[in-house]
Amino acid sequence: MTVGNMERAALFDAGKKGRGLRATRELSTGEVVFAEPSFSAVVFDSLATQVCHSCFRHQANLHRCAQCKFAHYCDRTCQTACWDEHKQECGAIKKTGKAPSEHVRLAARVLWRIHKDTGIASDSQLISVDQLEDHVVDLAEEDLKKLQTDVHNFQEYWSYGRKQHSVEYISHIFGIIKCNGFTLSDQRGLQAVGVGLFPNLCLVNHDCWPNCTVILNHGNQSALSSVLHSQRRIELRALEKIPEGEELTVSYVDFLNLSADRQKKLKEHFHFDCTCNHCSQHIKDDLMMAAAEIKPSAEKVKEVTAFSKECLEKIETSRVQGDFHEVVKLCHECLDKQENVLADTHLYRLRVLSVASEVLSYLRSFSEAADYAHRMVEGYMKLYHHNNAQLGMAIMRAGVTHWHAGQIEVGHGMICKAYGILMVTHGPNHAITRDLESMRMQTELELKMFKQNKQEYQTMRDVALKKQSVSSSSS
Repeated sequence: MTVGNMERAALFDAGKKGRGLRATRELSTGEVVFAEPSFSAVVFDSLATQVCHSCFRHQANLHRCAQCKFAHYCDRTCQTACWDEHKQECGAIKKTGKAPSEHVRLAARVLWRIHKDTGIASDSQLISVDQLEDHVVDLAEEDLKKLQTDVHNFQEYWSYGRKQHSVEYISHIFGIIKCNGFTLSDQRGLQAVGVGLFPNLCLVNHDCWPNCTVILNHGNQSALSSVLHSQRRIELRALEKIPEGEELTVSYVDFLNLSADRQKKLKEHFHFDCTCNHCSQHIKDDLMMAAAEIKPSAEKVKEVTAFSKECLEKIETSRVQGDFHEVVKLCHECLDKQENVLADTHLYRLRVLSVASEVLSYLRSFSEAADYAHRMVEGYMKLYHHNNAQLGMAIMRAGVTHWHAGQIEVGHGMICKAYGILMVTHGPNHAITRDLESMRMQTELELKMFKQNKQEYQTMRDVALKKQSVSSSSS
């Protein structure tokens, strides 16, 4: 569909929730409701030299802007495509001698864009950026102090010259970014790399069990001329069939939290009380805190839950320190303690299974990692929406782990299942889906070989893994 086309969604009064968007016709599963380029976006400070400031792809050997020496790009075409967005920033960084924080850079980019386009960048934009909610009056004291620091730093950085802004207006822009900023992921969807503002997306209200999902499409930057590049953009996609007139919703938080915890996060960050069906009726809370089927005593469940919480903190500390063998040891201890006490849908058990499978895969203990990944996915499938993007990514990783473990039948089945989910959530042209399609074809070929001659397949696999191990240790 054309970027900026809003024919499938319309603005309406959503009552207590304020403004909202609803479907103007019936939408099918996986359909792009609308695509929207960012009004403004920036790469995180910590990744400024590793991620292209134009397409937000994670890349090696990026080219640095020769003038400000801060912005980095894939190549000259990406740099040219981004110049209109970067030129004011480039001058400001040269003038001050350093780049400010990502929040200040984004606020400045927003204001430069407002000056250029008066807050509405295209005919399809339903609302001016400065009409978005800021919730500054709702900020806690600590957040207000951070805001004041950002405003002060902004004033030192701002070099537009012709127009100065009041503290109140600058605070308003920072408030808008805090409440409405959308985190941008890299091309593999594995890491948050930046933040952007998408005015029409800001109008889509929250539901813990939404009918839409939103992903970043990085666009196509392969053309020789930047004029022919397709823009980076978010895509709002339908997770299921949506009737005409139904409100469009996305989830602002991960569903894998108890309803009370989700409500707390939403209140703290977005300043509203979630009254969605899943929160009001505490749907799936029982599964997320479930005891094992053998029904251990309430005292035993309480004891193991407390132990798991403490153990997860130690696991995270060891993981951050890079002590992966200690992580595995702690995971084993915790999982042994949880056995026959906590169900495989219990949040703490799922979190330990997730870390264990990830770290064991990194340590190349694929068979054990595959066992944990399989149990984790079974729990996820009982909790997540069947077309949830995080579920799809988890099944994909589990499928790859089984593949590496030589369990080609299970691995191929999981990769196919993940492909079906990500076709809905990401579409056929996203880098993740294309990678998954390649994996699906490869595992299908290997599965045929496995069924024809198991011994020959095993020999081929062992040789491939040895080569991969040598390559990893030498790099």
